[in-house]
Formats: sequence, structure tokens, C-alpha cells
Amino acid sequence: MNREDMKRAAALAALDYIKPGMIVGVGTGSTANYFIDGLVGLKDRIAGAVASSAASAERLEQHGITVLELNEVGLLPIYADGADEADASLRLIKGGGGSLTREKIVAAASRKFICIVDETKQVEALGAVPLPVEVIPMARRYVSDALTALGGRPAVRKGFVTDNGNLILDVSNLPIIDPAQMEAELDHIPGVVCNGLFARRPADMVLVGTSSGVQTLT
Repeated sequence: MNREDMKRAAALAALDYIKPGMIVGVGTGSTANYFIDGLVGLKDRIAGAVASSAASAERLEQHGITVLELNEVGLLPIYADGADEADASLRLIKGGGGSLTREKIVAAASRKFICIVDETKQVEALGAVPLPVEVIPMARRYVSDALTALGGRPAVRKGFVTDNGNLILDVSNLPIIDPAQMEAELDHIPGVVCNGLFARRPADMVLVGTSSGVQTLT
């Protein structure tokens, strides 16, 4: 089973948690796309979906799945999305696709957050991948200096603007000793919209696609 097969297996395993009549929160990225494609077989049984990005909303609509706004819906029963890293405590780094702010909002508004990953995303400690931080453009320099003072090496994601009209700083070398504390500290830097640490609201379950099948972490 190659990596794409493992991603697909994890995504399709998440479909087992969807019940008739649900409005489903949907993430962003390559693994989430497998989940969206799998929803096609359930589109006559679900009430619709809330997307965490314009790209996911477009993919859902192409499949004929009703896309709803979170403001119309309120609390969601379930949200499925991928991650760039996941540790044993179900804490995550997300935002490789640049949709971290909307992903964090939808995750917070969901009773059950299912993270779907392949086995290469499992880590003992978060931080091997650069941490995405969404920043208001006028604050780019100030936030970069603040992140550097924390030990990080921020770099502007070139040629990319978020769905919210902001920039992404990808921060390498940031010492993440306490993910929840670091998440809160970064969010308090003026000009930061959101950061890619999902530790204060971690996943409720991680479905890991492996060469021997899908493993469930809770």
C-alpha cells in the first residue's frame, strides 16, 4: 500500500462515523479530498456540508453536495480533516494548505473532530515541519520579528494569499515544548490571525492509514 492508498483508506474510514441527516464539516487538502470524494456515495443521506476553504467548497459543489455556511448551521456533529503532523496526544500541526484559520474555526464548532492521516504524519513531538502562522499583511515584519525572538525562522509563503486575504509565515526551528502554551502565546502576538497548532482543541480521534490497514487513535 503506497502513501496515496494509505491516505485514501484513512479518509474512507471516516465515512463510517457519518449518520443520516448530518451536516458534515469538511477540511482541506489532499487527504480531505479523498473524504470529499467518498461523500458522493452518501450525498442523498446527509443534509449538507460546511467547507473550511473555497477549494473544498468548490469540490463539494462539483460532486452535487450542498454547501452550507457555518453561520447558518451553528454546532456541527462531525468534522473530518487531515494534518501535517499528529502526536500521540492527538495534537496536530495543520495549515500546509493555508486554510488553518477556517479549519480551526470549523474544528472548534464541531462535537467530534476526526483527523485522517497516513502513517508518515505520526510524530513523537510536534515541530519537524514548519508551523504555518496566518498574519495580517501590515503586521508581517512585526510578527516575523516576534517569531524570531521566540527562536523560530519565519519565511513568507511566496505567491500565496489565504481565503481571508492574509499572508502565511512558515516558521521553522520553533521550539514547541508545550504545544498548548505555544499556541496561546502565538495567538497573542498582535497581527497574528491564527497559527497551525491544534493543541488546545486537539482531534478527538485520529485515523491512521498504514501499510497494514487503518489504525484508530483516541
